[in-house]
Amino acid sequence: MRRHIFAALAAVALVSGCASTTPEVEEEEEVVVSAVEVEEVEPQEEEAFVQEAKDRVFFGFDKSNLTADAVAVLKNQAEWLKANPETTVVIEGHTDDRGTRDYNLALGERRAVAVKNYLISQGVDADRIQVISYGKERPAVVGANEAAWSQNRRAVTVVKD
Repeated sequence: MRRHIFAALAAVALVSGCASTTPEVEEEEEVVVSAVEVEEVEPQEEEAFVQEAKDRVFFGFDKSNLTADAVAVLKNQAEWLKANPETTVVIEGHTDDRGTRDYNLALGERRAVAVKNYLISQGVDADRIQVISYGKERPAVVGANEAAWSQNRRAVTVVKD
């Protein structure tokens, strides 16, 4: 019986030792509020970019060359970026889900680099553009058909700051 009482008291002491105090909770709330305030600025700039210049171009199956439609979008992106010289971007390369992970990472990178090179050729400073490939890891549309695959073969320009 004494063991049960002792065990119960030990459990209560352990639980009460883990409880947080009010000042810690207030500090956490302040951090969350600060993070939200910082994030509010970037989505507005990103939204302006998407609305004015469009943020993505699409590619054919197993291709990394720019189509006429892609060039038209990228001309708008280049003009927007030149008008906003403080803005940097990340070009994300994506593929559909066919092929190996390694092959698709390489293909996604070739697509992102093709976009970067075009933007540079239009007068955007190379130092403002980063490239990353996600391959098939971040599909825009889930599905195993041409409609889904065609939306996933893309490069997306993301406003960084």
